[in-house]
Amino acid sequence: MDLANQSQARNDLSIYDAAASNWWTGQTRWVRTLSKLVPARLAQFDRIIDWTDKDVLDLGCAGGFMAEALAKRGAVVTGIDPAEQAIDAARAHASQEDLTIRYDVGVGEALPYPANTFDAVVCVDVLEHVEDLERVIEESSRVLRPGGLFLFDTINRNPLAHLVVITFAEDWLRLLPKGTHDLERFIRPSELQAIFARHALAPGPITGLGPRWIDRQGDFVFGRLPFKGILYMGSATKAG
Repeated sequence: MDLANQSQARNDLSIYDAAASNWWTGQTRWVRTLSKLVPARLAQFDRIIDWTDKDVLDLGCAGGFMAEALAKRGAVVTGIDPAEQAIDAARAHASQEDLTIRYDVGVGEALPYPANTFDAVVCVDVLEHVEDLERVIEESSRVLRPGGLFLFDTINRNPLAHLVVITFAEDWLRLLPKGTHDLERFIRPSELQAIFARHALAPGPITGLGPRWIDRQGDFVFGRLPFKGILYMGSATKAG
């Protein structure tokens, strides 16, 4: 197998549709992990933004964990993801919960929204998977209103992140489906900040994100960490 095929095999996004039918059941461990990341992300993002009545795009929403949490905080939420079955699961669950959330099928490289539409774009567990990172940031900036926030987390690119995220979490412990991530798509903070600068986004502080303890189900409970070498999260503000 050549390197290009290896890289493609290590960024397997079919897992999101494959897990769609169990997205909200708690039966799939790696999907539960995604749901348990939401409180840690919000604990950080809540420090930066009051969500009430804000127009928010959840970019890469999958089955809707973050989108629903934002809607419950009073945001007017749109979610978009290329995984059609995951979007179907998100729509069905939002209806069950009597939540008004718009869900669209699409990709971050070509957002189907006018310029200056959103007060915030939330992009978690996404940037390390996209085909064209520069284009995703450009599109996110385009749809943000002046002064709007781009809120994100992603994975650093270094040998330790490779060891923890791919070798341990995927290949050995199977906490994530094997093939979920590709080291070459991981992003150093300096690289991301340089892209922000090219698209009228002023980067804010970043902080680490990672497991703090283990709950009764044997799943990690996540929170902010001072160490940014593996997972990190932060924000950038569109120029006004």
